[in-house]
Amino acid sequence: MWISGRPLVTSHLDALFEGLPETLTPGEVADVLRMTKPAVYKWLSAGTIPGYKLGGSWFVVRDELKASLEQGSNQPQTDTREG
Repeated sequence: MWISGRPLVTSHLDALFEGLPETLTPGEVADVLRMTKPAVYKWLSAGTIPGYKLGGSWFVVRDELKASLEQGSNQPQTDTREG
């Protein structure tokens, strides 16, 4: 399904990430994804979601997380518009 020429999943992710800073803390990721912070740390450690660790602190680049979620969508990514 498409909205304004964009896949529906991308449109919803745009809305989800709108207004967020370019880099996110694990707590902010937890809020956005409605997860617990320990679950976000587990996903970061496992590489399930992209992140960077400097010293003992993690951060997530917003657009990399969004792209990762787009790739993991179970929705079809093909153009199904009737032409």
